[in-house]
Amino acid sequence: MAKFTLNMSSICHRKMDTFGEKHDTIGLSGGLFAGKGKSGYNCYKGEWKMNENIIKRNELLANKVIKGLESRNMTGYYAATAEEAVAKALELIPEGSSVTMGGCMSAIEIGLVDALKNGNYNFIDRDKAEDKRAAMLAAYDADFFLSSANAMTEDGELVNIDGNSNRVSAIAQGPKKVLFIVGMNKVCSDLDGAMKRARNVAAPINAQRFGLSTPCSKTGACMDCKSPDTICCQFLITRYSRHEGRIHVILVNDSLGF
Repeated sequence: MAKFTLNMSSICHRKMDTFGEKHDTIGLSGGLFAGKGKSGYNCYKGEWKMNENIIKRNELLANKVIKGLESRNMTGYYAATAEEAVAKALELIPEGSSVTMGGCMSAIEIGLVDALKNGNYNFIDRDKAEDKRAAMLAAYDADFFLSSANAMTEDGELVNIDGNSNRVSAIAQGPKKVLFIVGMNKVCSDLDGAMKRARNVAAPINAQRFGLSTPCSKTGACMDCKSPDTICCQFLITRYSRHEGRIHVILVNDSLGF
């Protein structure tokens, strides 16, 4: 049997995706021993590369989702990379616009938040505001509100769960435009699947992230709790936009957020 020497500098990490399976999170880079996760990622020279068949599937599925969004008076776009997603977002957001967000990890992960902070935009950062309540209320009059979705359906419905409810309320009404950044890992076949993902994947992870004492943070699955710490206070299903041009969704060929 051939022997391999483990070089710690060659270990390649990638974030576990959430397609409903547990996947390999480390592998050896390069050559014959390139690690391959079940989700179709290859680790080569220290970087994970998505399998071309997964890329093709995501693009085809995104086209279906975009048609579903259009039937619901919303606008969808597909970005093959994080860089393309940022470019599309900045194309949609005019310079000088007031922009805020509701804890959108996906926008942070692709680099959009940094681009807005460093660009010619009025980015309202509630985390740095002296009066956080005032910063949160400013979202209702902002030009753009950034969000992701806890899950969405192939037919274009968006599902979000909220604890403080500032995020879901701003999605529903207030800001002139809402821009969703959604990784393809969050697309589910139907509304039932989307609700299950939001409650059993997104909610437990976010409860753990915020250090909340909820049953799901301890079990990893929704227990339909009424804990004082629950973040499942408000459920919003965005199935149609009465206002044309208000809701935009950028689907990203990546595993983003939770």
